[in-house]
Amino acid sequence: MKNCSLCLREQLAGKLILLCFCVLIIRQTSGQKLTIDSVKLLLKNSPTFTIYKDNYFISGIPTNGVPNKYNSDAKFQISFKHRITDARLPFDSYLFLTYTQKSFWNIYRESKPFGENNYNPTLGLAKLINTRNGPANIVLAVEHESNGRDGIYSRSWNKVVLQYMFFPHERVLMGASAWIPFGYKTDNPDLIKYVGYGEIVVGWRIINDRLFFDAVCRKGSQLDLKGSLQAALSVKLGKKQNHSLMLQWFTGYAESLIDYNKKSNMIRLGIVLKPMKLVY
Repeated sequence: MKNCSLCLREQLAGKLILLCFCVLIIRQTSGQKLTIDSVKLLLKNSPTFTIYKDNYFISGIPTNGVPNKYNSDAKFQISFKHRITDARLPFDSYLFLTYTQKSFWNIYRESKPFGENNYNPTLGLAKLINTRNGPANIVLAVEHESNGRDGIYSRSWNKVVLQYMFFPHERVLMGASAWIPFGYKTDNPDLIKYVGYGEIVVGWRIINDRLFFDAVCRKGSQLDLKGSLQAALSVKLGKKQNHSLMLQWFTGYAESLIDYNKKSNMIRLGIVLKPMKLVY
């Protein structure tokens, strides 16, 4: 009962934090909007090969236990995006390819083994549209994610994703994704109970090019506390530098594929290289 109570408090605290940040974002950015032309110009002038998600190297400890060399680790992510076409397809859509790799490294153990590597390639089709609330991006994509292992340690799944991202302000991104999963029942038949059928994403440049807040929230497919929340606060170390100091907090399930059904509560600190612009 105590563990259930702690889990409930953690979930509620995480949702409250995310809600508070969303309210602050809305209050700060009301009446200050991007235009569809400015977003198209930014897309046109941006390089075709660029950073996709955050690229980082962080290390930390659990928040729900005594830290030791077995439950503390390093986590790093590399992520890039290649825009194959520039609004040359029907309906002014563009084709893109992304690749993200997330790794968990047990650097505090004697032999410093890698605990898990997750590989996530994506092929997608995107279109910029204009809405009453500002420009938005609609994406239809096919994703694969796996840990590249076989036998009893194999974890993999695929999904068709429909994503809606809108930009109420030049420093704010909000969005939601829904997906249809497939090809997962052999390796991890109950995976959807933990990752659900979609996620909510928030990105906010609190102080332009200096202080950033990002969050990703998922809810499992059942009426329980399964799901996850990842939130990060980053501060740029200098005006002429392009890397930042990042504090990341994760609570929930499926931070890594190998342990998707085990609850994780981690706080980590390290260096992050973020996309140069919010809209990319």
